Amino acid sequence: MDLARTEVAAKAKPRGGPGPGSAARLGLMALPVAFFALFFAYPVTAIVARGLHIDGVWRFGRIVDVLGQSDIRHVLWFTTWQALASTALTLLIALPGAYVFARFDFPGKQVLRAVVTVPFVLPTVVVGTAFLALIGRGGLFDELWGVRLDTTVWAILLAHVFFNYAVVVRTVGGLWSQLDPRQEEAARMLGASRWTAWRTVTLPALGPAVAAAALMVFLFTFTSFGVVQILGGPAYSTLEVEIYRQTAQLLDLPTAAVLTIVQFVAVGLILAIHAWTVRRRESALKLVDASAVARRPRGAGQWTLLGAVMATVALLILLPLGVLIQRSLDGPDGYGFTYYRELTSADGGAFLVPPIEAIGNSLQYAVVATAIAVVIGGLAAAALTRRAGRLVRGFDALLMLPLGVSAVTVGFGFLITLDKPPLDLRASWILVPLAQALVGVPFVVRTMLPVLRAVDGRLREAAAVLGASPLRAWREVDLPMVRRALLIAAGFAFAVSLGEFGATVFIARPDNPTLPVAVARLLGRAGDLNYGQAMALSTILMVVCAVSLLLLERVRTERTTGEF
Repeated sequence: MDLARTEVAAKAKPRGGPGPGSAARLGLMALPVAFFALFFAYPVTAIVARGLHIDGVWRFGRIVDVLGQSDIRHVLWFTTWQALASTALTLLIALPGAYVFARFDFPGKQVLRAVVTVPFVLPTVVVGTAFLALIGRGGLFDELWGVRLDTTVWAILLAHVFFNYAVVVRTVGGLWSQLDPRQEEAARMLGASRWTAWRTVTLPALGPAVAAAALMVFLFTFTSFGVVQILGGPAYSTLEVEIYRQTAQLLDLPTAAVLTIVQFVAVGLILAIHAWTVRRRESALKLVDASAVARRPRGAGQWTLLGAVMATVALLILLPLGVLIQRSLDGPDGYGFTYYRELTSADGGAFLVPPIEAIGNSLQYAVVATAIAVVIGGLAAAALTRRAGRLVRGFDALLMLPLGVSAVTVGFGFLITLDKPPLDLRASWILVPLAQALVGVPFVVRTMLPVLRAVDGRLREAAAVLGASPLRAWREVDLPMVRRALLIAAGFAFAVSLGEFGATVFIARPDNPTLPVAVARLLGRAGDLNYGQAMALSTILMVVCAVSLLLLERVRTERTTGEF
């Protein structure tokens, strides 16, 4: 009888219009909107206003003046050029890997999937340090060839491929694994060659996923900071690096404000196009069970492709990480743990406390940031569960902005805005986890949203008809189904919070440095001891992130949307 009443109530429920569902959705959005308004929009707006509102007058002509400078035009050109080159190179190298993970079933596949995802959650400082050890000053290639080459640009491009390889593999491969192979087989039976069948059947279906992956890679490389800061030096700067230089070193806020506006506009366009590709992907395809598609490789060609992908992973991902570990152990008296032991001393002068304390600081900050990100991101994902027009789509875009807007601007904005009652937080430790949580929230939303959307809405309606409050309905219906996704979201938030650098470099106190900030400080000082300590800290940070991700792979749930 209760089930019958539930079905009647569900059918009688009016469609469209505000209704209780809209009120509940707005309630869920309230805290995330307030959080982003206070800790994202307010600091960024304040920085831009302080840079362009001078002596009580808005000086928008400053935008033309700044963009007319030759050195700024060079920064804009290099930022765009390296992002395009990095995106093209990433697609070229990663698409075969996406095919292998989508269509092949082979021993060690889950471990290999975890390995290729490790770089994505590694801090950019660690990635830059790894490639500095590999092909930077005194790197492995110099030792092998004995020839000094200008490898800076190639180091930056390969580091970006290393960092974003998993974006293509998971985004494109996730969808590829669910495309019905019988459609391509039907084209082959009608006389089409393998290439023609793939080009006319599979490629158009993959187009939105490839476009979405390319846009995300372009976004991450366009706003690259840690990698370029460590590898590029003064001759190579992206917009993010130049914003940092203008803000922290030259104290030129007007120029930094103009560059922030340029980056904000570019990121907004990228996210708008990305949202369109995601909606197109969601509505245009019929997918099948991924487990029914993957098969063991057959024939010499498929085994060769699998071997080539594994060799690529070994050279592109394992080699830089291996060299990083090797450099951390290569002490002045031979291989050992000299540099690790030196982390317990503050005699080097780079820190007020021993560098080893950065590990505890980072872990504490990351735990608090994860808790904030899970609460804010979980509420936001619940609000986005049902599509409801432009308001919700705009809210979804807002949640993604911290991935592309200058973290340097956010960090400096924290210092100049959160310094007065009732939010006088400039001397508080909470500033660091707040900045880290801004980066973690998008990963929580993107992880939980597909699972929440897969929950049958009739179950919530039945709970409501039976008298359950929205909170109890969430606890009894949604939470048991999304518990594993929530754990995965927390793990991703923890890993990215642990490695946040752009904002933290401004707000981390000298007596409480985080791991990425400590690594950057050590690399900025001359001497083999500082370099070795930087390698040791980077190795520790890499191990923590890798262990976190390997644990996530053990509880990872297969998704049906192909999202990362």
